Amino acid sequence: MLNGMALDSGACRRRALGWAAALALGTLPALAFPAPSWWWLAWFAVVPLLLVVRAAATSGDGAVRAFLGVGGFVLTNQYWLASSIGPVLALMAFGLGALWLPWGWVTHRLLSPPVSTRRVAVALIVVPSAWVAAEAVRSWPPLGGPWAALGASQWNQPATLASASLGGVWLTSFLVIAANTALASAIVQRGAGRLVALGCALACMGFGPVWYVAGGTPPASRTVRVALVQTGPIADAAARQAASEALTATLVGTRPEVVVWGESSVAAELTDRPDAVARLAELARRVGADLLVNVDARAPNGGIYKTSVLVDDHGVQGSYRKTRLVPFGEYVPLRPFLGAITRYGKAAAEDRGRGSGPVVLRAGGIDVGPLISYETTFSDLTRRAALLGAQLLVYQSSTSSFQGSWAQPQLAGQPAVRAVEVGLPAVHAGLSGDSSAFDSRGRRLAWCTSQFTGVTVISVPLTSDATPYRRWGDWVPASTFAVLGVFFGVATLRSLRRRDTLR
Repeated sequence: MLNGMALDSGACRRRALGWAAALALGTLPALAFPAPSWWWLAWFAVVPLLLVVRAAATSGDGAVRAFLGVGGFVLTNQYWLASSIGPVLALMAFGLGALWLPWGWVTHRLLSPPVSTRRVAVALIVVPSAWVAAEAVRSWPPLGGPWAALGASQWNQPATLASASLGGVWLTSFLVIAANTALASAIVQRGAGRLVALGCALACMGFGPVWYVAGGTPPASRTVRVALVQTGPIADAAARQAASEALTATLVGTRPEVVVWGESSVAAELTDRPDAVARLAELARRVGADLLVNVDARAPNGGIYKTSVLVDDHGVQGSYRKTRLVPFGEYVPLRPFLGAITRYGKAAAEDRGRGSGPVVLRAGGIDVGPLISYETTFSDLTRRAALLGAQLLVYQSSTSSFQGSWAQPQLAGQPAVRAVEVGLPAVHAGLSGDSSAFDSRGRRLAWCTSQFTGVTVISVPLTSDATPYRRWGDWVPASTFAVLGVFFGVATLRSLRRRDTLR
C-alpha cells in the first residue's frame, strides 16, 4: 500500500510540474505581438509547449496541458483587460484555453513515442488544423473575437504576412503552427526523418516570402492625402471634441482630402444638433477636406451607438454604426446572469446599440470603408467592405482606458493584416494612440505612438488587388474543420475495430 501511495504521489507531482511548465511556456508566443513585437519568435515559440504536451502520460493530460498553456498565452497577451473586467480576465483566459483541448489531444496522440515519419506527416496537417479551428471558434464575437490570432504576430513583416492574402490570417496561423510542429518533430526524431522535418519547417517559413515576391505590387490608380488626428487622452467629451477641431484647423493650407478623427471624438448626437453639424461643416470648408468623425452618444431612439459620420462643407453625408461590440466593454453577454460582474471592473453599465453591417462612404472623391475599434480584428467585416467597393479601409479607435499598455500597438497593427487580406490600403486613427497606416501589401506608411499628440498627413497610394482571400473568404477554417472531422472519424473507427478484435 505504501508503495502504491508513493507511486500516486510521484505521478501527482509529475502531473503538477507538467501543468506548471505548460502554463509558463504557453506565455512565450505573447512576446511575438506588440508591444515587444518579436515576430520571429512566433515561428518557434510554441515548440516548448508542444514538447510539454507530448511528454504527458496520457492524451487527456496532454489536452489539459494545452488548455493551461493557451490560457497562459491569453492571460499574458491581454493582461491589460484586468483594469476593465477585473477577475473575469482569468475566467476568460482559461475559458478560451479550453478551446485548445482538442489541439492538445491530437498533439499528444501524433507526437508521443514512437514517432514515425508517417505520424509526423499527419501531424503537420492535423495539429495546425486543430489550432486554427480553435482560433476560428474563438473568433465568434461573444467569445471575444479573433484577438491575437497567431498569424497576426506577423503584422510588421509584409513578406511573412503575405500568405494572409491567400487564406486570411488563418493561413498564416496555420503555417506558423506547422513550422513549430515540424521543429518539435525534428527534435524528437532521428536520422533522415529529422532532416525532412527541418525541411518542412523551412518550407512553412518560406511560403509567405515566396508568395510576396511572386505577387508583385499592383500599380496605384492615384494617391490620396489622409490626415489622422490624435488628441491624446482627454476625459472630458467637450474638451476632446474641441481638441480635435483645433488640431484639424492646423491643416488649413496643407490640402488633405480626408481627415479622420478617433473613436468617440464627438459626444453630441449630430442628428439633433444642427449647430454642431454647421460648425463641423465650416471646419471642413476651411480645411478643404471631408471629415470622418466618430460619435458616441444617445440617438433619438434612446439607444447609445458608436457611429462614424462623414461631414463635408454641406453637412452630414453619410454614417456607419458599429456592428461588433466589445464584450463587457460595450455590452454584457447574458446580462441578467453576468451583470453582477460589472461591480468588479469597468464593464458597460448599459448595452450599446448595433448597426446592420459595413457600408461604403464617398469621402475625398474615393470610396472608404469605415470600421470602428474592435472591428479591426474581424476579417469578415473588412472583406464585406472590400466587396462593397471600398478603395480605402478606415479604422477609428479609442483605447484611452488602456493608455500605455500593449492594447494600443496590438490594435494599431491589425490594419496591416486586414490590408494584406483584401489587398486594400488601410489607415487607423487612434484617439489617444497608436495611429497607423499601411499600403495594400502591409507596408507601413505611418505610425504614431501613444505619446504623440497632433496630426499626421499620409500620402496613401490607392492600389487594389482582388486577393484570393477577398474572393474565396474563410476557406482555411472550413478546411481545418474538415481535416479534424476526417481525423476523429478515422480514430473512432480504429478504436471500434480494436475493441471488436479484443472481444
